[in-house]
Amino acid sequence: MLNFLSLHKNIDLEGGIPTFIANLTLLDTLSLGHCQLGGRFPDVFHQLTKLRRLAFSGNNLVGTIPTSFYNCSSLELAYLFDNRLTGRLPSNLTSTMPRLAALSLSVNQLTGPLPPSLLGSPQLNILEAEDNYLSGKLVITPRNSCNLEFLFLSGNSFESEKDDEMKLIDDLSFCRKLRKIYLSYNQFKGFLPESLGNLSTTLQIMSIASNHIFGGLPSSIGNLIGLTDLDMSSNQFTGTLPVTIGNLTNLHRLNLMNNSFSGSIPSSLGNLSLLLELYLTSNEFTGTIPSSLGNCKNLIRLNLEQNNLTGDIPRQLFEISSLSISLNLGNNQLSGQLPIEVGNLKNLNEIILSNNRLSGDIPSSLGSCSSLQNLDISYNLFSGSFPSSLGTLRALEYLDASQNNFTGEIPTYLEVIPLKNLNISFNNLAGEVPRKGVFANASSISILGNSQLCGGMPELQLPKCRSNKKKNKLSLAVILVISLGSVLLFVVLVLFFACYPRKKKVEDGPQKTASWDYLSQVSYNMLYNATDGFSTENLIGEGSFSSVYKGCLDIDGVNIVAIKVLNLHHRSGFKSFISECDALRNTRHINLAKVITCCSGINFQDMVAHLGDFGLSKILQSEYQHRYNNSSAGVRGTIGYAAPEYGVGSKVSKNADMYSYGIMLLEMMTRKKPTDVMFGEELSLHSYAENAMGDGALKIVDPVLLKDDQKIGLTTNKKETTGYLNHGRCLHLLLEIGVSCSMESPQNRMDIASVIQQLRLIKNAILGNSTV
Repeated sequence: MLNFLSLHKNIDLEGGIPTFIANLTLLDTLSLGHCQLGGRFPDVFHQLTKLRRLAFSGNNLVGTIPTSFYNCSSLELAYLFDNRLTGRLPSNLTSTMPRLAALSLSVNQLTGPLPPSLLGSPQLNILEAEDNYLSGKLVITPRNSCNLEFLFLSGNSFESEKDDEMKLIDDLSFCRKLRKIYLSYNQFKGFLPESLGNLSTTLQIMSIASNHIFGGLPSSIGNLIGLTDLDMSSNQFTGTLPVTIGNLTNLHRLNLMNNSFSGSIPSSLGNLSLLLELYLTSNEFTGTIPSSLGNCKNLIRLNLEQNNLTGDIPRQLFEISSLSISLNLGNNQLSGQLPIEVGNLKNLNEIILSNNRLSGDIPSSLGSCSSLQNLDISYNLFSGSFPSSLGTLRALEYLDASQNNFTGEIPTYLEVIPLKNLNISFNNLAGEVPRKGVFANASSISILGNSQLCGGMPELQLPKCRSNKKKNKLSLAVILVISLGSVLLFVVLVLFFACYPRKKKVEDGPQKTASWDYLSQVSYNMLYNATDGFSTENLIGEGSFSSVYKGCLDIDGVNIVAIKVLNLHHRSGFKSFISECDALRNTRHINLAKVITCCSGINFQDMVAHLGDFGLSKILQSEYQHRYNNSSAGVRGTIGYAAPEYGVGSKVSKNADMYSYGIMLLEMMTRKKPTDVMFGEELSLHSYAENAMGDGALKIVDPVLLKDDQKIGLTTNKKETTGYLNHGRCLHLLLEIGVSCSMESPQNRMDIASVIQQLRLIKNAILGNSTV
């Protein structure tokens, strides 16, 4: 008689499971896995009294499992995973199937709780019920009889027995044969008890990710020396990482991402010499990256993204030649330069250093990373030009170097690299944009914020580049003639000045003159003291539009100067001053006073700004502006700060003043002038700030204004919502005021009363006097 039947992975079978199987009463093993069988689970298996092994996995069976199936008292192995079975497991399962050693029900649609005695069954070694709709509390009864080796319950809705503790860990500590635990993606709550360290030393894999476990990680974790894979990601852990985690020297994978761990990363992680993957992403770690991580010589992936790490990147990280998948240090506060040892990572596919404070030039050694496919260095302070060695990165597909200070032209080797996406926006690049390779597809590149670029594909809508046709090369004879002529001319000039008789100086005493080689910086206070408060004793001349005083700018009485004070109350005062400047510029005479410098009378005492009126500020404009402006009354404001409505002849208004204030505030916050080269027709300082509002607001703020973790009025519990503002929120609100005041439409601008109210709220929040 037949006792073994296996049609495993026979894709030619179709239909349901035939009922004639009930006639095979001596059947010991039945395997119909992955045969594309469908229909309902037949109600015949209770007749197979000799059946010990059953495998129906990987089919399309539907409906509930018949109650009679659970009467197969001889059954030891039941593999029913990857079907569409529904229903609940009977509470007396262990009594009706006392020999059951392995039960696999994963990837079905089962509901309800697990039988209380199932986990404590002395015969059960393997329980797989992942990705179902099972729920309830997990209890091991009796605990002393547990012989579980593999417990796979991820992807259900199991809960803790109590909301404030994981008592299940205490129960599992009695399962001395445990090798693998998967409890991820459930509804477990509470803190991990110290009994965590009492779990079996044979435990190799523990995954409790994506639950609601909180509190600190017990130091007893260091007792689980057999662990090779530990996943506690996406929970609510807090506190510091215990140094005892360095005892887990057999770990291959450690995943603690998406928690709230704080403090420094323990240097004991350097003891994990077998570690392949380390994930500490999205926590609150501070301090520097421990150089001891360089001892993890088998790492293939290192992810420290989105923490509060500071300091330089230790060069030891770049000596881990095994790194091949990813090195992600983005969204921290790392500073300094990129070490030249980066060239050691020849097998690495991805480097992400975005959103840090890294500076300096990109080292040419980066070109040695021949396997690099993704390079993200955006939102840093890198400068200089792109090194030519990057042209050797022939595997590079994604390059993001935006929001830096790169200069020079776009290198042509980027046409040859098989890039799929290129972002070099908001730098200081200039010159012609290439047309081949990735540049042929305008949707694959981003070059916004580089106002000196030209050419490129028409879709980019850049200005045409100036014609730079090379003239015909001069013949050798012409070059020789020009060279010889230049040499002869130089010799003649040298002889002329050597033989020209010098005039004797008239020595009427040690006559000193205040002749300086540069435009000196002279404050109003210096002039006030030099003239004894502009006293009448030092007045040496007075006219309709100005007064002239004698003054001494140093203690020794050497630098005697004449100080002209303009009287701009007269309407013709400004024109008179311009006429005098033209005369002095075109006239040279020994008896004419030389113009040394100027003082606008604008003081900055105690960091309080005093703005000069429009006429006075016009005096300090360049010669170019004087040439094209007839008088100070002809233009209402300064270019970049003047409201848009002034361009169409609108009258002076308070709304226009608010626009100028908003632009000035944005300039203070971003350290970018409205006339910077990065701004043009498509982008203005206002739109630049407006586009960044939201999560990207602090990315455009002047780094000098950002302080490390400065909190204002926060409570000790970081989860508690308070009414106080942190430093970043204050900067964010100031940007909002600047954007609101500089709206293009006058009616949409914030009025001065609202501005004052907001500024007072921000000030009080900073001083801790009130809440906002």
